[in-house]
Amino acid sequence: MDVLVVGGTGFIGQHLCRELDERGHAVTALSRSPGDATLPDGVETVSGDVTDYESIESAFEGQDAVYYLVALSPLFKPDGGDTMHERIHLGGTENSVQAAEEHGVERFVQLSALGADPDGDTHYIRSKGRAEQVVTQSSLDWTIFRPSVVFGEGGEFVSFTKRLKGMFAPGVPLYPLPGGGKQTTFQPIWVGDLVPMLVDSIESDAHVGETYEIGGPEVLTLRDVTNQVYEAEGRSVSIVPLPMPLAKVGLSVLGSIGFPMGTDQYRSLKFDNSPSANEIDAFGVSSDSLTTLSGYLRG
Repeated sequence: MDVLVVGGTGFIGQHLCRELDERGHAVTALSRSPGDATLPDGVETVSGDVTDYESIESAFEGQDAVYYLVALSPLFKPDGGDTMHERIHLGGTENSVQAAEEHGVERFVQLSALGADPDGDTHYIRSKGRAEQVVTQSSLDWTIFRPSVVFGEGGEFVSFTKRLKGMFAPGVPLYPLPGGGKQTTFQPIWVGDLVPMLVDSIESDAHVGETYEIGGPEVLTLRDVTNQVYEAEGRSVSIVPLPMPLAKVGLSVLGSIGFPMGTDQYRSLKFDNSPSANEIDAFGVSSDSLTTLSGYLRG
């Protein structure tokens, strides 16, 4: 198939382009700065900005399938403010769906997020939910993935735990985590496990019109993740609880003076990031075959 990966030079995008190329698909990666990525020789690249329809429209011509992966991180406040979530997640999806319909693309795969909800508690979750509505109301044969946090080479989830320490307790051995790190659960999935499912989704009609919540083999708290990250480096960390009201004040104040976290990130720490039902079995995958975070960290 001729496949366009919108956001093909990002963390997940580069892994996806390699998997598609290895399976014999003709792959084109679209991004604002395609020269920044290391992709297989067989993958073509094209430059475009998803917020500018005219800059991306021609890339959809002749494509059989499109993946929309462009996303801002829910872990950090985006440059340009929280309204950027609407521009990228909703506006970018609207432009991509329009271009796909204009050029008769058959399959459209949207990488969304757990908890995506048009009326959700954060800009990130609301924009993801509204983007899903654009996809499901289109004329395309669509599939939506809602993964938990994705880790792997080039990802930011592991480094996020260290960045939290740098914010709340720079230069001291104690690590104050909001709620003691027990407030939020994650079900991290390795990018090398997620990407084959993404490719499978365009290779079978069984996945058309389906929304899949996807997670890894373990449910972990932020405290668990932090301990595993430091243990993998042969270091110990003393975690102490930071009351959630203090975390809210800290993140709100720091966010207002330019630190890349704010009230949205505080709100995101208050709800779980684990699927209600892990739907990996739709792709013939079992939990015991998936890579754990600790296994990945040990290398």
